[in-house]
Amino acid sequence: MTKTYSVFAGTERLAHGDLAQVARATKLAFDQGQARLMVLDDLAGTTVELDLRGTPDEVVARLQLEPEIRPGRGRPRLGVTAREVTLLPRHWEWLATQPGGASSTLRRLIEAARKDPVLQGNEARDQFYRVMNLLAGELPGFEEASRALFAGNSARLNEAMADWPADIRSYLSARL
Repeated sequence: MTKTYSVFAGTERLAHGDLAQVARATKLAFDQGQARLMVLDDLAGTTVELDLRGTPDEVVARLQLEPEIRPGRGRPRLGVTAREVTLLPRHWEWLATQPGGASSTLRRLIEAARKDPVLQGNEARDQFYRVMNLLAGELPGFEEASRALFAGNSARLNEAMADWPADIRSYLSARL
């Protein structure tokens, strides 16, 4: 799945596509005096900071499109990456008693959490709320939409968003 991004100028979505396309459109809008520009990672539902100095080509050239992958400790062929984990002593003691050791236990706990439908639903809802807050936090009906979202009432949510600008409504509706 290709990662996509969107840029909003206030309530209007100016561009959608890969990071290079969106960065170029953002730079052009910035140069034309657009003030409230917000770039969103469509999948993660988070904002993306861009360095808009220079020409559009220079902005795109500065993007880190592919993260640098360096072989290191662990099992790089399997995609295993070694990173630091900070836990309290009682957590380390408990992990030491688990079959397979700390790494194996942490992997099992993470996989179980990722498969838990309640946690997945909460994560998706929380992500939707973050994006809704970024785009529509100051719009009329936001509080009612928030209540409907957390109540799981999609009909009431759509009703609360009905008077919002079309670009925001369609962006959020696609994420439901």
